[in-house]
Amino acid sequence: MSRVADFEHVVLGPLTGRPESEWQRAPAGKWTPAQIVEHLAISLERSARGFEKATGGQHRRPPTPLERVACWLVFGLGWTPPGVQAARGTTPAARVEAADAERHFRDGLARWAHLESRPIGGDSGTFVYHPRLGDLDLEEWLRFHQWHCRHHAKQIRRRLAE
Repeated sequence: MSRVADFEHVVLGPLTGRPESEWQRAPAGKWTPAQIVEHLAISLERSARGFEKATGGQHRRPPTPLERVACWLVFGLGWTPPGVQAARGTTPAARVEAADAERHFRDGLARWAHLESRPIGGDSGTFVYHPRLGDLDLEEWLRFHQWHCRHHAKQIRRRLAE
């Protein structure tokens, strides 16, 4: 069974059966649940596309000191400092419809489920660049997406409780 299958329940579970109005509710200056789901979908899609295009046999670039710290925070502590902005290109539109965000997210999960079944990863020399964490292999990207989905799922649950 695909590990990304859990991401669907974690992210979309709290939104199941909720009206569009709840997908669109957020405090001023914060993302709505629909925007959060879209942001996650963009991240899944972009990283999957990187692996789909990769040929392997690359050398991992040494991480910068900032990338080392970021990896330690995310992978070691499961935390990111408040105020860290979304990576360029992963910011959702000002208005995202619930159905569009959900479809896009499920499409991203399907791409990752397919990638999991392919023989690529850390041993094959296939790395895809993450703008904050540096070069990551398939396993590291999966760990990132697991953390990322859980991080934003907490935000979704807070929005729904407000």
